[in-house]
Amino acid sequence: MTSYIVEADGGSRGNPGPAGYGAVVRDAADGQVLAEAAEAIGTATNNVAEYRGLIAGLRAALDVGGEGARVAVRMDSKLVIEQMAGRWKIKHEGLRPLALEAGKLARRLRVTEWTWIPRARNAHADRLANEAMDAAAQGLPWKAGGSVADTRPAGTQGREADPRGPGAPTASGSPAGGARLAEQTDLLDRGDITELSAPAASVATAQARTAKGTGWAPPTRVATSLVLLRHGETPLSAERRFSGLGDPELTADGLAQAAAAATRLSRDPYRLDAVVTSPLTRARQTAEAVAQRAGLPVETDEDLRETDFGAWEGHTFTEIQRRWPAELAAWLADPDVAPPGGESFTAVADRVTRARGRLLDRYEGRTVLLVSHVTPIKTLLRLALDAPPTALYRMHLDLACLSLIEHYADGNTVVKSFNDTAHLR
Repeated sequence: MTSYIVEADGGSRGNPGPAGYGAVVRDAADGQVLAEAAEAIGTATNNVAEYRGLIAGLRAALDVGGEGARVAVRMDSKLVIEQMAGRWKIKHEGLRPLALEAGKLARRLRVTEWTWIPRARNAHADRLANEAMDAAAQGLPWKAGGSVADTRPAGTQGREADPRGPGAPTASGSPAGGARLAEQTDLLDRGDITELSAPAASVATAQARTAKGTGWAPPTRVATSLVLLRHGETPLSAERRFSGLGDPELTADGLAQAAAAATRLSRDPYRLDAVVTSPLTRARQTAEAVAQRAGLPVETDEDLRETDFGAWEGHTFTEIQRRWPAELAAWLADPDVAPPGGESFTAVADRVTRARGRLLDRYEGRTVLLVSHVTPIKTLLRLALDAPPTALYRMHLDLACLSLIEHYADGNTVVKSFNDTAHLR
């Protein structure tokens, strides 16, 4: 599967002052540039311009790779990266709508990393931002390739002379990191950094130091809560057999487990606003028991179905180990490997990520019950914890267990409970 890299930047000549952003999408395999975006945005701060650059880059990645595309985001803005990764809280209300918009776009993709990079490694996006500002200064629209530079005197291409004279900060930070100094001063004034790694008195060396978030910031707004319920027992799960797209019904014990879950979810602290289920019968039966008790309709989402185990459907682990030893070893070692005729964990993660993005957008600020299966639920928990795919092998989910994830608009994600079976005792 193709992966992409988004590099984005923004700058303000004055902070606030004339501002612009640039973004580039690359093929992660060879670095080839697949898309560029840039725009002058009038008078704004560095932080606003950088968020606008991120938004443009994520939109371009969606255009290139489509829903669920794997994307690594790299920027030289410590503020934007740390806030989007959920490690720093957002204090400045002017940035919150931009962070929310970026978060919605990110949920439609599969963002594998939020990485701060030095300015020198973000030169392409920086150049695009400056080209956009240069073009706007001449009353011209930005064109890919910086063609506006041809209209300027020799020796001035790529950088418009600043009316404030030599030494004024630009989006590239010349000279001596001027824009970064202005940005850090702006952050200190506005209180957008949770913690700086050096005293404010040493702000003149801001370009050379790094900032660090505490990671213990309180939520910034009401969460979107995803309550995750695994379906009840089936004949296959009772015998510990692989059960993917085969469609068994719940056993009598499974129906009792579903009823117990419905009773629990009808009481405080659960106040469900929606019930969404996998289309498979065992999940639908479990969801219907809860929905009937809660007085809610049942919504079906195809992307919440279980993994397609292909030829392994209905077999026990021991049977598979005997018949397909090499294939099983490869499957356990690499999430990109699928069972014979089946679906890889990577493919499952892609569709589960799409489902999560849709549901978080649709039910923002509300509580949604998702009734699904082992792999999709483990995947949602893994993504919330920012854990590697191998974490799937280190989780255990009982039948009809509950887990809870809270998603906040500023990027924070918190796992509040895991494999809770108190209602079954």
